[in-house]
Amino acid sequence: MINFSNAGKEAKLRYLDGDYQVVQSGSFVTCAITGRSIALEDLKYWSVDRQEAYADATASYQAYVQAEKP
Repeated sequence: MINFSNAGKEAKLRYLDGDYQVVQSGSFVTCAITGRSIALEDLKYWSVDRQEAYADATASYQAYVQAEKP
C-alpha cells in the first residue's frame, strides 16, 4: 500500500554519516543553497555538521566554501 499522506509535505531529517533519520515525515527537503525541493529518494548530499541538505554536488561545495570563510 502506498502512503500518499506525506506527498507535498516537507520532511524534517537528522543528517547522519552516510544516512539520515526521519524526524517528521514528508516527501521532500529543501536545499540550503538553492532553495530547490529535493525528493527524499533523490537526496544524496548533506552536511552532518550543518544539518543541511543540498540539491547537488555544486550546492554542497558552495555551502562548504561559505562555511569556511572567516
